[in-house]
Amino acid sequence: MENSEHTWGITPPISSALPTPAETHSTTLLLEELRRQNTFETATETKKRERVLLDLQRIADEFVRRVAKEKEPQNEVLIRDARGEVFTYGSYCLGVYGPGSDIDTLVTAPRYVTRDDYFKYFPSLLQEMAPKGAVTDLTAVEDAFVPIIKFEYWGISIDLIFSRIATLKQFPPHGQLNLTNNEYLRGLDDRELRSLNGTRVTREILNLVPEQSTFRLALRAIKLWAQRRAIYANIIGFPGGVVWAMMVARVCQLYPKAASSTIVTKFFQIMKSWHWPQPVQLKRMDDGPLNVRVWNPKIYKSDSYHLMPVITPAYPQMCATFNITHSTKTIIQRELERGFDLTNKIRDGKLQWKDLFDKHTFFTADHRYYLAVIATSTTKEAHKIWSGFVESKVRVLVGDLERVSSIAIARPFNKGYERVHRVKNDQETEEVQNGSLAYRIQDDDSDDDSKVNKENGVEVKTEVKTEPNSEAKVENGESTNTDVKSDPENQNAKIENIPQTPSLGSKVYTTTHYVGLELAEGAKSLDLSYQVNAFKTMCAQWEKYQSNLNFLSIQTVKNTNLPDDVFEPGEVKPTRPLKRAAAMKRNASSEGNARPAKRPQPSTLQTSAAAAG
Repeated sequence: MENSEHTWGITPPISSALPTPAETHSTTLLLEELRRQNTFETATETKKRERVLLDLQRIADEFVRRVAKEKEPQNEVLIRDARGEVFTYGSYCLGVYGPGSDIDTLVTAPRYVTRDDYFKYFPSLLQEMAPKGAVTDLTAVEDAFVPIIKFEYWGISIDLIFSRIATLKQFPPHGQLNLTNNEYLRGLDDRELRSLNGTRVTREILNLVPEQSTFRLALRAIKLWAQRRAIYANIIGFPGGVVWAMMVARVCQLYPKAASSTIVTKFFQIMKSWHWPQPVQLKRMDDGPLNVRVWNPKIYKSDSYHLMPVITPAYPQMCATFNITHSTKTIIQRELERGFDLTNKIRDGKLQWKDLFDKHTFFTADHRYYLAVIATSTTKEAHKIWSGFVESKVRVLVGDLERVSSIAIARPFNKGYERVHRVKNDQETEEVQNGSLAYRIQDDDSDDDSKVNKENGVEVKTEVKTEPNSEAKVENGESTNTDVKSDPENQNAKIENIPQTPSLGSKVYTTTHYVGLELAEGAKSLDLSYQVNAFKTMCAQWEKYQSNLNFLSIQTVKNTNLPDDVFEPGEVKPTRPLKRAAAMKRNASSEGNARPAKRPQPSTLQTSAAAAG
């Protein structure tokens, strides 16, 4: 009999077996555990999101109508049928959002509506048409890598981006505009293409999985696992949400009829043994209507350097994992091996699903020494710009550290620690710049040190983009905004335009990124002065760097000296072994005794005391 079974992806399935009763039961247990882990929100909260999106659609229609009236006041038909279309992308569109998740949203409009029109009309329309008090914290970021309006609507964070459809002067009725049509990419500039691609990638992923409900439950589990293991952050060099989604989707294609619990187990089995740099692809490469670059390591030498390529399915296809370094690849592979071992034990009944979601031990057990990359600013607005730039460059430092023969792994933690300090003099300021937490306070925003300009009642800020690269996260199908920061490449963003405050008796803002170090076998000393100074010089040469506002230092921190706020309740902070401490009291020269290669003496781990600023 002819085999008419559909083939998902670029290869035939490994198995099309239906779930066994045991696998179905395991999926039920997985679902129950994910509910206990609070990954689902209530039906009431979901309804609230739906009402917000309906309101945004209503406002988008009025926005297009007003632009039509301004530009063609005599065209009654155009004005009568004027409408926009609101789309989502990211976790909400994929159906894997949870409590506190934002909604990544795209507004599209006909060709006569421009990006300038969007920033001219939409912020004021939000305030005018939304229920009183519904919209708060409204910020327009016109010069970001992907221009965006950020706000909260009934307490739900909204990231709203825009693109016109240059091939359409009038939109079809709501629900009929299909952005996966490549013809809609014609006539758009780079920022519009980036804005559209987020929705296009997300929709393609959903179209390319055999069973969406199976995919969603498995993806929720993998996302929670990656977050708990601190390997979830595109800007730092780990996969972001869309990458984990594409990897899970590929496993769904290989096991098209499997239950979600089986997909999770097979995910670790398949991905731990993946033959990198063979790419993970959900479909074959498409030809498109544009003369733009698509990922192709045979043509583009730089594409061949990608260590773990995962390729977006929407044209123009690109690598969503270009940020991954040798160290982060090693950490990801370790975690995949660990996940494989745990899921096998879960399958055999030796462990429970909750064991898969145990928190990482980055600070409690994994490293003896860390580098603390401390970005400091004297005003809150300047710090948003400066800290965002430094964050986007941490992976450059990691790459330089990897090339030191004495270092086996340089592992960046997947988030920075933001702190606020109150200092009274220059000496205290210097102490904070070099890592002191003696003057830390809780920032209540009650006496903000800076002001922002307002236009039409809307805050207008210049912020650092989270990824200054043409293949940024929105291109890869997910939000560019962890905290949307200003575009470091934008010439209009000027730190010197931000109001300054006196250094005495004022707040100082810091963001610290930690990099855990593993030494190579046989390493007995480690001098990182060259790499540290090169990184600080690079950051200080940034065109928006201002020495009176910004400072950067890099400090060596032992695990026993880590600050308390990196540990969560119940975690045990590393302490100096009692026997060694007693020996040190008896013999002051004991610090000179030789130690194992992987535990260098503090004096052998050197960074430069110099700092940017």
